[in-house]
Amino acid sequence: MKLSRGLWYMAASALGFSAMSVLVKVASERLPTGEIVLARAVVTLVISYVMVVRAELHPWGTNKAGLVFRGLLGFGGLTFYYISLAHLPLADATVIQNTTPLLTALLAWWILRESIGWSTAVAIACGIGGVLLIVRPSGGLELDAIGIAAALGAVVTSAIAYVTVRQLARSEAPLVIVFYFPLIATPLAIPWAAATWVWPEPIDWILLVAIGMCTQIGQVFLTMGLAIEKAGRATSIGYIQVVFAMMWQWAVFADAPTAWTLGGAALIFAGTLAVARSAPKRTDRVAAQPGDQRDKADRAEHV
Repeated sequence: MKLSRGLWYMAASALGFSAMSVLVKVASERLPTGEIVLARAVVTLVISYVMVVRAELHPWGTNKAGLVFRGLLGFGGLTFYYISLAHLPLADATVIQNTTPLLTALLAWWILRESIGWSTAVAIACGIGGVLLIVRPSGGLELDAIGIAAALGAVVTSAIAYVTVRQLARSEAPLVIVFYFPLIATPLAIPWAAATWVWPEPIDWILLVAIGMCTQIGQVFLTMGLAIEKAGRATSIGYIQVVFAMMWQWAVFADAPTAWTLGGAALIFAGTLAVARSAPKRTDRVAAQPGDQRDKADRAEHV
């Protein structure tokens, strides 16, 4: 079975983000969240700029308003998600966050007129079912209204961001889209970090740099995947991040998976397999990119 490039990119993105989550969990034991967000933004800003320059791309792009909007959406989604984690049980926050592919597919159908095929529908259903089995959210408990609102805000913001990336990919190189996320997030994160600043130890600096690098890997492959795959189809592969997280949990924290976790992982793999086996329409190249810009975007994919 031959997988499309877009699906490989999304799987690589999920792996990068799952590794980032492990590092964030370790760093959070000593450092406040705002400081981690700022460090992540600064590291990815530097790496993104270097990659843009190496690819000989114009860093400011052509659709500046759209790129700034994408950066604001990215920072907003990140902020909302951290707030939800502070007010909700981890299981409940995780379940709500992982409904993002469903909303993304619906928005892509509405805004971009992208069809929702049977494989994407199966992947979304399997992904939601698998996540529910793995995290088994608490039942019968009254949840914090602020936490629920923040979690829903993260879902909506993230879904809009994914669709925006899909739109921007028609005129912008993937690396330029990635560059705008930390470009906008860095100044916005400074006040948050300054309010709770704790000076990092040497090991903390290593963790913060590693978090930024893993984030960059996840963001680059995410943007490249969304540039050449339909939004709903691409983001449905993101559910595999839950499986990667389970593997990291077992390897790093010696926490063996339960039968519920293995059952959920099986469902997620089934959904991923459904998408991988379907035959997408040819979308290997970013649409509507003028000659020189398209050539540079192609080169950027191999940086």
